Amino acid sequence: MKSYRLIPPVATLFLLGAHGLRQGDFGLLASLAVLAGLLLARRAWARPVAVAAFLWGGIIWTQTAVDLVRFRMALDLPWERLAWIMGGGILLDGLALVLLLGRGLDDWFDRERTWARPRAAMFLLTVIGLAVARSKVDFPILLADRYLPGWGWLEIFLLGCYAQWIGVRMRTPKGHRTVRPRIWALFSAVFFLQLGLGILGMDRMLMTGTLHLPVPALIVAGPVFRGGGYFMLVLFGATLLLVGPAWCSHLCYVGAWDDVLSRSGGRPAPSNTLRALSLWGRGATLLLVVGVAWVLRVAGMPGVSAVFLGAAFGLAGVGVMVFISRRLGKMVHCTAFCPMGLIGNFFGRIAPWRVRIDTDCTRCGACLTVCRYNALDGDSLAQGRPALSCTLCGDCVSACAHGHIGYVFPGLSGEAARTAFIVLAVSLHALFLGVARM
Repeated sequence: MKSYRLIPPVATLFLLGAHGLRQGDFGLLASLAVLAGLLLARRAWARPVAVAAFLWGGIIWTQTAVDLVRFRMALDLPWERLAWIMGGGILLDGLALVLLLGRGLDDWFDRERTWARPRAAMFLLTVIGLAVARSKVDFPILLADRYLPGWGWLEIFLLGCYAQWIGVRMRTPKGHRTVRPRIWALFSAVFFLQLGLGILGMDRMLMTGTLHLPVPALIVAGPVFRGGGYFMLVLFGATLLLVGPAWCSHLCYVGAWDDVLSRSGGRPAPSNTLRALSLWGRGATLLLVVGVAWVLRVAGMPGVSAVFLGAAFGLAGVGVMVFISRRLGKMVHCTAFCPMGLIGNFFGRIAPWRVRIDTDCTRCGACLTVCRYNALDGDSLAQGRPALSCTLCGDCVSACAHGHIGYVFPGLSGEAARTAFIVLAVSLHALFLGVARM
């Protein structure tokens, strides 16, 4: 157990944090200090995270060295000593990287080895996504940067830790079924809490300070009316590319309400009427919201009229949840009313994720009593795939005691496909938790 091998990695993390501190980035120093603590605590998932940190650090040190040397040369100042100092930092970073990649520390990282690589992947995807979002916008997108300037990196790091923590609890199908509705409801609660506080006067809780209606249908109707403002539509499309229609079962801030209310009803049962409405009902509402938005734009109607109509549509959707979803135990709003659900189901097909039913299915019917999206019935089981309204929620996977239902992805085994899907879905959830505000 050669723990002294951790001295260069830990020292490198603090050195990199000190470099961030010179620029007022207190959060980066705190984050790297916590990462050093995780290495000393022998957490296996922290090892690949530290490797990624050293790769990033090598780039930072190299860029900084080049910039400083060029600056001194331009001013005709001595630069050789500086080059040697920066070169030493780069070599230390490289040594730390080699030590962590080597086998000499394999026995040290003996804690939380279960699902260590997927946990590291969820952490890194969350951190990279939030870091890119933070760097690409011209205003503080993270709440930490708004209320505590310079601490944004700590919020990013903590959200990465949160992602790997909930991810490992969703590792099994049963865990996925238990945790998914809880974190989905948490996201919706945080989203609307921030919106409520923003309305009450805490402007920094809002994304831009400009209030928009939190109605999913306006993701597509809003740009039609305004003739621009495609951010939410692009975000929605990117999500479909990554996880297909799972937007509707993991990430939609209003869909979580329908889920909660449907669970307060009885056990769901297949319905042919809802099956027809999943296409024709949502198709009608899609034509309605897009058509009305276009008419309002052509007629030059003021924005306040669009706001009232959008609010009325949103309240109608809430009525569907309260009076129908709650009674039937099915997510009627999402499967028969919401136009974005239909778009998600159709265009989500461009993502390669699918739920498939083996030909060895016993037709026991256990999955039919947990599918709140009305995507399973006798015909679906016979055909080996759920109906159009499937959102990859995974409840049927956990309900199948025989293991005949599962996620599929081209080129991956069933278990690997489910793992990759959980990694992406959880990472997106954590990322949305950090930046999704009105």
